[in-house]
Amino acid sequence: MLEYARKFGIEIKVVRIFNTYGPRMDPGDGRIVSNFIMQALKGEPITIFGDGSQTRSFCYVDDLVEGLIRMARSEPAFTGPVNIGNPNEFTVREAAEIIRTTVGSSSPIEYRPLPSDDPKKRKPDIRLAESVLGWRPKVPFREGVTRTIAYFRDPDSWVPEACRS
Repeated sequence: MLEYARKFGIEIKVVRIFNTYGPRMDPGDGRIVSNFIMQALKGEPITIFGDGSQTRSFCYVDDLVEGLIRMARSEPAFTGPVNIGNPNEFTVREAAEIIRTTVGSSSPIEYRPLPSDDPKKRKPDIRLAESVLGWRPKVPFREGVTRTIAYFRDPDSWVPEACRS
């Protein structure tokens, strides 16, 4: 993108999007949040690869959209790249337990071998987004998970937070 912008003199913005979740995500997309929610809703074992001590950070979709809008509206000279994600880390085991509890499920947690290419830690450095865009995620993981579970339980009756009265 940077080379294309230089060659043709166009304005671009480069954003690195980190683990995002929320309503309207595909329940079968294979991501941690959707997998854990669907397994808990179905009463199936919640599958953790490795011992669950590896960390992840999860950004609620509303926060991601706000970050993208702020990036699009930023000064033309600022191209990025900028990280948009949530720096609050959870172990995979903590995420599974939060989701299981929020669903109200008695699903057991099942541990499987950790793939060799699985990173031990994923945490975005959002200092540039904070300083240049004035952006920081606002929705706590438990709140976002509660909204996402409500959508997964009944996608046809779900109303976006911004449209609720």
